[in-house]
Amino acid sequence: MKIDLRSDTVTQPSKAMLAAMFAAPVGDDVFAEDPTVNALEQKMANMFGMEAAIYCPSGTMTNQIGIKVLTQPLDEIICHKEAHIQNYELGGHGFHSGASLRLTNAPQGKMTAQDIHQNVRPDFDWYPPTKLVWVENTCNRAGGSFYTYDELKAVAHATKQHQLKLHLDGARLFNALVESGVTTQQIGELFDSVSICLSKGLGAPVGSVLLGTKKAIRHARRVRKVMGGGMRQAGYLAAAGIYALNNNIKRLKEDHKRAAILGNMLQEQAYVSELLPVHTNIVLFNLVPTVSAHALVQYLQQHNIIAFPSSNSQIRFVTHLNFTDNMLDKVLDKLQKYKA
Repeated sequence: MKIDLRSDTVTQPSKAMLAAMFAAPVGDDVFAEDPTVNALEQKMANMFGMEAAIYCPSGTMTNQIGIKVLTQPLDEIICHKEAHIQNYELGGHGFHSGASLRLTNAPQGKMTAQDIHQNVRPDFDWYPPTKLVWVENTCNRAGGSFYTYDELKAVAHATKQHQLKLHLDGARLFNALVESGVTTQQIGELFDSVSICLSKGLGAPVGSVLLGTKKAIRHARRVRKVMGGGMRQAGYLAAAGIYALNNNIKRLKEDHKRAAILGNMLQEQAYVSELLPVHTNIVLFNLVPTVSAHALVQYLQQHNIIAFPSSNSQIRFVTHLNFTDNMLDKVLDKLQKYKA
């Protein structure tokens, strides 16, 4: 039995999800004629109280389309230094949109209203104009930290004070919502655009959705096309997204509970120097100088447990719907038995 804790992207469709996929009516989505894609887009727009949505192959694509739609070349984006667009999208903001990033460094990967006030550029010819604020919720590199509603409102208010656009990278947004109690409608009221990944904690095999105004999403369809993201009979994949939204949101609490148990155990191990706070389904821990992350990962692999060394001294675990209580027990046992 292989246990994969590298990411929540490794999940496999359940039999019920596969049945929904095989039963999906499909058409050509480039012509906007796939009824299942249309249904997914309408469902998500309705959930968030936003005007329209577009289904794309990946969260990187929905993020990059969001930038392209909301900025012009030479514009600048305020985001946290741990943001996904800064660390994991190959500088796509510059490649696709000619935009630059202005990085903040607030605790736990979360920006504040003060960060925005302090980082809006003065209106001089030699500065890029600040046009967009980028929020990530949950924040991957901060151990799955999430914003409260009051924190999000403060950021949104500051953004409006400076007449900026506000985008939400919600790759794991539903993980944040089930913990914070913030509703999808509240999210839709605060943001100009929202990107949501269906292939992480929700367990669909492929796909992300970008939400926004009708005008923005109309533009987004052209940008998706030029990026090569115009899929044809994509309804088979969209059906998995609909199934995930209908069945896999509330159960995210189970992933968070298992992550917390892992974190509590790791705090007691002599080879762990620091455990980042476990907020949702991501467990990040640093090792003492005498222990290599690669050595611990290799030890785990010998017991059919796959993990991700995020640096020479840090390891990341991500719990997900294919990580069961029996698997948790085995991981706990092997970690407790590890001798540096």
